[in-house]
Amino acid sequence: MQHTIALLKQHDMLKVIDAPLDIYLEIPHIAYAEIKKPRAKALLFTAPVDKKKNKTFAIPVLMNVFASYEQTKLIFGRDIEGVADEIEQLLHMKPPQSFRDKIAMLGDLFALKNVFPKRLEGKGECQQVVHSGSDIDLYELPILTTWEQDGGPFITMGQVYTQSLDGKLVNVGMYRLQVYDHNHLGMHWQIHKDASHFFDQYKEAGVKMPVSIAIGGDPLYTWCATAPLPYGVNELLLYGFVKKEKARLVKSLTNDIYVPQGADFVIEGTVDPDAMRIEGPFGDHTGYYTLEEPYPCMEVTSISHKHDPIFLATVVGKPPLEDKYMGWPTERIFLPLLKTTAPDLIDYHMPENGVFHNLILASMKPHYKGHAKQFMHVFWGAGQMSFVKHAIFVDESAPPLNDYEALSCYVLNRFSISRLFISEGITDALDHSSPEELVGGKLGIDATAPNDTIREVSLLADDVLFEKIHVNLPEAVALRQYMRNTKNPVTIISLQKQQPVKQYYDNVVALQKHLKIVIFVDDAKNDLDNIYMLIWRIVNNIDAQRDIMIYKDKDLVMVDATNKSSVDGFKRRWPDDVECTQSVIADLKKRGIWDLDDTLEEQMQL
Repeated sequence: MQHTIALLKQHDMLKVIDAPLDIYLEIPHIAYAEIKKPRAKALLFTAPVDKKKNKTFAIPVLMNVFASYEQTKLIFGRDIEGVADEIEQLLHMKPPQSFRDKIAMLGDLFALKNVFPKRLEGKGECQQVVHSGSDIDLYELPILTTWEQDGGPFITMGQVYTQSLDGKLVNVGMYRLQVYDHNHLGMHWQIHKDASHFFDQYKEAGVKMPVSIAIGGDPLYTWCATAPLPYGVNELLLYGFVKKEKARLVKSLTNDIYVPQGADFVIEGTVDPDAMRIEGPFGDHTGYYTLEEPYPCMEVTSISHKHDPIFLATVVGKPPLEDKYMGWPTERIFLPLLKTTAPDLIDYHMPENGVFHNLILASMKPHYKGHAKQFMHVFWGAGQMSFVKHAIFVDESAPPLNDYEALSCYVLNRFSISRLFISEGITDALDHSSPEELVGGKLGIDATAPNDTIREVSLLADDVLFEKIHVNLPEAVALRQYMRNTKNPVTIISLQKQQPVKQYYDNVVALQKHLKIVIFVDDAKNDLDNIYMLIWRIVNNIDAQRDIMIYKDKDLVMVDATNKSSVDGFKRRWPDDVECTQSVIADLKKRGIWDLDDTLEEQMQL
C-alpha cells in the first residue's frame, strides 16, 4: 500500500483528504462522488472517525485505487493487452519442430518460473502486530458503512482465502463481509462460487471451515481475487504471470491457509457450517440493494497487521464505479481463454452501465446459420459468463464494441424478431428481477447478418406520438424516441403504473405503424433524456421470459422495464435503488468537502 500510494502521488493520481470524516456514510459518499468524475483520483483519508462511538482512527483509509484506466495500468505495471497476448501464445504453443524451436520454447517456459506462489518460512509483515483472544475487536478497524439501508459496516476489498477440505485446492475470492460484532463476520459467498463449494465439503464432514481474509498489500492481489478462473485453479497464479515475480505467502497464525506476506491486515477465523446468520441488506454494484438472506458466519480467531497499515476499501452502487476499471483487465486477459470454447469469437465487451452480468456485446465471424445462437449457449455455459442476462452478437464488419452510438445503429438496422432468442438459465444471486432466485430469462440478439425484410416505420415527433398514445393510455407521462435514423427506432414511455404493463400493450399496438421497439419504464426516478441511466435501469429490471412481448405478425416488440410488485404478481421483494443520503451531501457541501459538479450529480442520479 505504501508503495502504491507513493506511485499514485508521483503520477498525480492521488488526493489526500486530511479533514476528519465519518466511516458512516461520509467517506463512502465522497469516494462515490469522486469515481463519477472524468478524471477521478484515488483518495487517501488520513483522519477517519466514528462519530457514533466518538472514536478517532490512526489507520488511514485508501479508496478508488482503481479509479481510471491509467491507474489500473500503473498497478499492473505493464500493458494489459500484452498479458492477453502472452496467454494466447501459451494456449497455442505447438511442439517444437527444430532445435531453434526448442530453444525458443525454453524461453517461454522459463518465463513461467514465477507463476507458482512461494511459501515463506516464519512470519510476514502482515503479522507484525497480533491481536488474539479478548484483544480481538473488528471495531478497531475503520470499516465503512456505505449506504443508509446497509445492515451494518462491510469490508468491501477483502481477499478471502479458503481451501478444500483435503487442502489440495485453494481459492481467493472477493466477497463482501458484514461486521456483526467485535469478532463475527458475515460471509457473502454465493452458491456458484468456489468458497461455497468448499463450504459444502466442510458441512458434509461436519467440521468447521478455516478462512483467512487479507486486506491491502499489492492491489494486484485484490484484483486476482476477482478473476473468474475455473474451479480449483489458484487465482494467485495470475499474480505471478502478470508481475513476473512469485506471490510471496506466509502461513496464517491460526490455520494452514497461506496469505500474502505484504498484506496490511489479515483476519483469521472459522466458519461453523451449521451456524448461518442473516446477512444484508447491502447497496451493491447493481445499483440496487441486495436483501437479507442467511449466509455463513465467521468467528474471528486472530487479527494481525503491519506496524503502519492502510485500510483498503471500495464503494459500490450505480455506475460508473471502480469495478469498471477492475473489470477491464479481466475482460482483456480472459478473452483468449473464452476463445478456446468459442474459436470464432473476435472480441467481447461489457458496458459499465450493464453492470457486467446484465449486458454483454460480442463480435464474431459467423460461418453458418445459427452460429450466433450457438455462441449464446457457449457464453451462458461458461463459468461466470453464465450469469449474463442479455447478449448481443455482431459480425466482423461491425463498429468497435465500445463505440455505442455506431454499434447501436448497426444492431438496430439488422435487428429482426426472427433473430431474437429467449431462453432460461442461472442468474447472479444479486439479480433482483427474475421471478425466482438464481434462475431467470436470457435474451440473445443475433445481429451478425443483414435483414432486408423489415417493416418501415412512419415516424412522428415525440410530442405528436405521445398525444396519440396518451389518448389510449392515460397513465403515460412522457415519451422519447431513440435511434430514429435506424430501421428499428426505440420508443421509451414512462408510466405511473396502476396495473400490470402487459394490460397496457393493446392500448399501444393500435399505433404499430409508428412503432417498432417499445420500452415501458416507471415515471419515478427515470429521466427519459438520460439514456446512460435508462440502459442501466432497463437491463437491471427485465426478465426476458416474463417482460418481453413479441408480436411477430406485427413486427413489434414490447418490453416491461418497470419495477415489479404484487400488482404484477411478483412475489419477491423488489429492492430500493442505492442512493446517497441527501443530508450527508448537504453537510459535506457546507464544509467545502463535496466538490462534484451539480450537473454530473444529477446525471448520475446520486
